[in-house]
Amino acid sequence: MSKVIELKGIKKIYKTGDEDTIALNGIDLSIEEGEFVAIMGPSGSGKSTLMHILGLLDKPSTGDYMLDGQNISKLSVSKQSAVRNQQIGFVFQQFNLLPRTTVLDNVLLPTIYGKPRNNVNAIKLIEDVGLGDRIHHKSNQLSGGQIQRVAIARALIMDPSIILADEPTGNLDTKRSKEILELFRKINKAGATVVLITHEEEIATYADRTIRLRDGQIVTKEEISA
Repeated sequence: MSKVIELKGIKKIYKTGDEDTIALNGIDLSIEEGEFVAIMGPSGSGKSTLMHILGLLDKPSTGDYMLDGQNISKLSVSKQSAVRNQQIGFVFQQFNLLPRTTVLDNVLLPTIYGKPRNNVNAIKLIEDVGLGDRIHHKSNQLSGGQIQRVAIARALIMDPSIILADEPTGNLDTKRSKEILELFRKINKAGATVVLITHEEEIATYADRTIRLRDGQIVTKEEISA
């Protein structure tokens, strides 16, 4: 397998007045193509900051981010946006769906920025996540688990090679959480690299490997047996 993500010496420093807050302090990390990785850590450990940098939603203060062998940290904002739209799919804890918009149109939202609208592909993805009978329902007519499935289908519409999921089961009950995690595992088995942020040990066991952060640094990288 080849390295799809490689971070070298990544630091993120936020300035508040005269004070510097170090969110990430020298992160070195490699993720192989097709891996399923969980990132864990207590509140304030830097895991969300790391996810934002991985997803090109934020830039490191120093260090290099190699994505498929390209130094992404050196690209312009517009070029980073293009890479993000083409290669990375996001699933957020808060879903970020348009409440009065249909499931189909929510899934097709990312295509506004490049890829032609493809209703057939979108409908297949919606069916793949088990919502074939909800295609024309508005998202405010769905349950929490159904909404998260729509968010996953939306993340897949651009056929990304990497899926980033930030606490994707945080608002779901145990049954729905397991369904969503099995769906991520299915997506991973199909070839996508999946990076999942969580604070729950049970959820991390679905991944191949767990990376633990504390105070902006990696403290352990654990392999999880199948």
